[in-house]
Amino acid sequence: MRLDDRLHATLMHATARWTVRYGENLRFAGSDLPKPRVRKVDTRHGKVPVHVYAGSERGAYVHFHGGAWLMRHPGMDDWWCRYVAATTGLTVVNIDFRTGPYVAYPVAQHQCHDAAAWAAGEFDRVAVGGFSSGGGLAAAVCLQARDAGSFRPVLQVLGVPALDMASDLDDGPGMISAGLRRLVRRVYFPDPATRADAYASPVLAPDLTGLPPAVVLTAERDVLRPDGDRYAARLREAGVPVRHDLTPNVDHYFLTENPERARATMAMVAAAIRDAVADR
Repeated sequence: MRLDDRLHATLMHATARWTVRYGENLRFAGSDLPKPRVRKVDTRHGKVPVHVYAGSERGAYVHFHGGAWLMRHPGMDDWWCRYVAATTGLTVVNIDFRTGPYVAYPVAQHQCHDAAAWAAGEFDRVAVGGFSSGGGLAAAVCLQARDAGSFRPVLQVLGVPALDMASDLDDGPGMISAGLRRLVRRVYFPDPATRADAYASPVLAPDLTGLPPAVVLTAERDVLRPDGDRYAARLREAGVPVRHDLTPNVDHYFLTENPERARATMAMVAAAIRDAVADR
């Protein structure tokens, strides 16, 4: 790894809890919930903390935070975890997986799968989801669960997901720069031969049959929109039920850029999670 890449990634990793502030204007529900309880869960790459927002129902939603596989800060999505717990009654499990520059692919993918499999053993029915790189992890977890026969999520929520680590990058304008995406590839996906793996780039997976129903959220001006659009289309072609929701006129921070529409989007997703876990 280049020294400048390590320094850049280390700084992003170390400062995430102070620099990431998106979502603070979206605390529509759950602010009064107690602090999540932290448990340690075994994975094939050691124990990982999971932040548990306790609910009253027997099902759970397992969440994977964003941060470009370089920021280890599950608290960045505390607002969303609280919202889901408060509006669905489900327990929410927010996974504190390891990230670059201290680990590389496929450590986070494996840890997220193993932690989600643990949750599936603790609760009757489990949905999974995430935003940005977390959306890519959620898709990878569903592929791993199908391939290994370890458990079956009842729903996957893929919010502005990063699903392609192998294709050529577009240098066009946008919140997620080509420079950042190249850094992610060099640091967390350093071996070009593995970037097209199904768990690194779910949109390139040769077979999407047998995956759980999906809610795919994309943003009109987001450079990652093609990832979500293609994945939604490929899932449908594979016979997987998909709800694809596009937020117009926004970039990657699609919810914070339009909080008024975000209320409807968040309510729709929470209802989809609740109904899938309740088997309605």
